[in-house]
Amino acid sequence: MNEAELVKSCKRRDPSAQNELYRRYAGEMFALCIRYAGDRESAKDLLHDGFLKAFTSLDKFDYRGEGSFKAWLSRIMVNRALEETRKRTQFTRLDIDDAPEVADSAPDDGSINEIDPGTLLQFIAELPPGYRTIFNLYTFENKSHKEIAALLHINEKSSSSQLFRARALLMNRVKQYWAEHENR
Repeated sequence: MNEAELVKSCKRRDPSAQNELYRRYAGEMFALCIRYAGDRESAKDLLHDGFLKAFTSLDKFDYRGEGSFKAWLSRIMVNRALEETRKRTQFTRLDIDDAPEVADSAPDDGSINEIDPGTLLQFIAELPPGYRTIFNLYTFENKSHKEIAALLHINEKSSSSQLFRARALLMNRVKQYWAEHENR
């Protein structure tokens, strides 16, 4: 069954179509959720809540071609993750002077590219929730600081400084990773 037929069947509340839709998209949506949540249990909750929201809001979805449902579902998952983040996290204003120090010799892009993607995602998951959210929105969702500020109800400078700090923490974590692996 193609995406258009599947969505049409789901709109009629066909349980087998809903199951197929979940099976088809759950893996990708879980990966998206875990980037925001930072841990598997919270990501499972986001995934569950996101699919419930999608199934109850399908009547508002207008199919616009292959991939449009996946894009719509992704937006629901991100919005759900942002709602949770806003509940749990206080975004604070940070000065650039408060950012963590980054060692003088930064690893080159090649050494970062040599790290397993799963390990890099784990480093992102280790970021404090606010930093992780801003990093994800900027890096993976291609949001501007203006858009991030509007989504999270913060000012643009907060978004920018928290992204700077997230990048510094990630760079330090990458350096630590390479230091640990050089000693083996």
